[in-house]
Amino acid sequence: MIEQKSLVYEKTVLVGVITPQQNERKSKEYLDELEFLSFTAGGEVIKRFTQKTSLPNPKTFIGSGKLSEVELFVVEHEVSTVVFDDELSPAQQNNIEKLLRCKILDRTGLILDIFAQRAKTSYARTQVELAQYQYLLPRLKGLWSHLERQRGGIGMRGPGETEIETDRRIVRDKISLLKKKLMLIDKQMATQRGNRGELVRVALVGYTNVGKSTLMNVISKSHVFAENKLFATLDTTVRKVVIGNLPFLLSDTVGFIRKLPTQLVESFKSTLDEVQEADLLLHIVDISHANFEDHIESVNQILQDIKSIDKPTLMVFNKIDAYKPELWDPDDLIIKKTKSNYTIEELEASWFSKNNDKSVFISALQKDNFKKFREKVYNTVREIHVTRFPYNHFLYPEGLDEY
Repeated sequence: MIEQKSLVYEKTVLVGVITPQQNERKSKEYLDELEFLSFTAGGEVIKRFTQKTSLPNPKTFIGSGKLSEVELFVVEHEVSTVVFDDELSPAQQNNIEKLLRCKILDRTGLILDIFAQRAKTSYARTQVELAQYQYLLPRLKGLWSHLERQRGGIGMRGPGETEIETDRRIVRDKISLLKKKLMLIDKQMATQRGNRGELVRVALVGYTNVGKSTLMNVISKSHVFAENKLFATLDTTVRKVVIGNLPFLLSDTVGFIRKLPTQLVESFKSTLDEVQEADLLLHIVDISHANFEDHIESVNQILQDIKSIDKPTLMVFNKIDAYKPELWDPDDLIIKKTKSNYTIEELEASWFSKNNDKSVFISALQKDNFKKFREKVYNTVREIHVTRFPYNHFLYPEGLDEY
């Protein structure tokens, strides 16, 4: 099983590439996110390296000149970990390890490490363990040699496995065992979801670290773990919430991230199940983040993949207290006004016109604009409830103020 380890901050270097598909601005965004991931995992980033290339090098991901530059820096500053922004092939990882002689991680390995730290329930830990073994299988290499039958000589002939074959068999057995265990837990969770009665189900969805758990704590008055780090939540939590006199179920889910590795899609299964079975989605967005529109796009893409994009959705723009627009001079005739120069009021007006009033701007931490948020959630949930139970609509007044 996964061991719980205390964090000691390690010196870390980040490596990324600028390609025709990923320009300099995009590359910087991804490296900023990778730095936050490294910090969450327990790394202190001291340097970033980027290289412009039409295609990553198939042997070492970056060119030999840039790799020598990284090697000099690693030796000089006694760096323990080098993290690459994209997924490395087993051969690339092996070649880079031989040259740099330090710990080499890619984005997938880093996210898996964070998942291993944060997983608390049996279900989450089993999912992470399965993802780790699937990631490890093609990356196995000889670490012990007493089973090496290919050495030849007296006493070495005859049938038997090489050590790598033994390792692969052990890992494959473990993977099949974990899959069976997950199927059993899936069945239990489906039963739990089926026992939740006829209440309207609301799910909080959004990018990682946008404030879903903080909002959950404020609405449901519960104590879900919330922290300003990526993937603070790894287990779906369901709470019964009552606004006015209208009860409904609220689920806190795992945040999504760009460049999500294929091995980790299975680790989001419990979240995806909650989202698929929800009647209403509250799409939480961190308005103070410079690239919040990219985050919305990433989440919508995942929702589209799981066929949940058509569900009733309320856009909740969080962290308005942390939002600071870039300064712009109205008399400047050269520099045009962009979205980064918009005030909160201007952003609010633009999203209202886009979303037909299906959006609200709040601060979960400071409880700013919370009355309006409660009203919007109440009205949307009431609409769904009345459609499902048309004969008890008189129990729930149309406006929250009437209650």
